[in-house]
Amino acid sequence: MMLHIPGVLSRGDAERLRQAVDAAEWVDGRQTVGAQGARVKQNRQLPENDPNTRALGQGVLEAVRRSPLFMAAALPLRFSDPLFNRYESGETYGLHVDGSVRLASSGHVRTDLSCTLFLADPETYDGGELEVVDTYGVHEVKLPAGDAILYPSTSLHRVTPVTRGARVASFFWLQSLVRDDGARGLLFDMDKSIQALRAKHGDSEEAVALTGVYHNLLRRWAET
Repeated sequence: MMLHIPGVLSRGDAERLRQAVDAAEWVDGRQTVGAQGARVKQNRQLPENDPNTRALGQGVLEAVRRSPLFMAAALPLRFSDPLFNRYESGETYGLHVDGSVRLASSGHVRTDLSCTLFLADPETYDGGELEVVDTYGVHEVKLPAGDAILYPSTSLHRVTPVTRGARVASFFWLQSLVRDDGARGLLFDMDKSIQALRAKHGDSEEAVALTGVYHNLLRRWAET
């Protein structure tokens, strides 16, 4: 399941975060990938273990935790430390799949879901589309600053070459309470239906019963 999550950051907060990362010291993005990824990766990133990167990343996590849509879809258990990347002047990241486990400051994180939070508006750069490949084809993503895309980490994906301007974003991975993407999608669909039912009829007998089914399924599938 791919999901566009609008307004994770307000326009003002996205601009302030963009200014902070623009002023930081960038390094070669190949420092954070293995040999296979290094052959197809051409970009820059903020240093992974730098205290400033960690501080900016905590702001990103606080923002996504405030998003009801993100929390309902991801059901997060553990987060990796958010990173920041920059593409310009033909820089790109070829087709690849993310590593299965990340070592974060909180410990090891199984990468069930990947998230990119865009910090540059689409009209400020050409190219730089995130292309995600799944059984339904190739999906291109290029979102306004402050919006995020959430997608399974098992997906092949790439960032197309940037030919004008700069594509700046934060990205991270998370381990979900529910490992299976299909089960997680069913729970998300049920949660949306429950919220719509409650908005229309309040906490009716049917809404309460369906909420019970949701939590019993989550209890069955959750890994802690």
